[in-house]
Amino acid sequence: MAITSNKRELQKKKEQKRKDKQKRKEERKATGSGSLDDMIAYVDENGVITDTPPDPLRKQEIELESIAVSTPKKKDIEEAPRIGYVEFFNSDRGYGFIRDTADSNKYFFHVSNSPANIAEGDTVTFEPERGERGMNAVRIALVKIEHNK
Repeated sequence: MAITSNKRELQKKKEQKRKDKQKRKEERKATGSGSLDDMIAYVDENGVITDTPPDPLRKQEIELESIAVSTPKKKDIEEAPRIGYVEFFNSDRGYGFIRDTADSNKYFFHVSNSPANIAEGDTVTFEPERGERGMNAVRIALVKIEHNK
């Protein structure tokens, strides 16, 4: 069976690629770069990346209990009720909005969380609570304003 010139050219190209690959491999070995030891980096106690390994004599022991893995627990702080005024109230539908006097945010409230005699313009105390659609006002109480005569 005779080998065509196309097949010979392909074999020559394949042989040339193999020789080039071997040559590059020998060059890498001669220069010494690319080894795993050259690629390793170390981080010192200050967070600086270096190429020198840490000194085992300067090693510090750390107690496992002193490592905080999660966020610290939020302390139970009793928040004072916020003060606001009833900006809108629809008694037929049983809902309204309270505007906080401290930060001017609006809070939705339902009639079930408010006193029975609430009306627009009333000054109230309330506690904010996250609801399905945003912040709601709960535990609403009317503030009695005393006028000095």
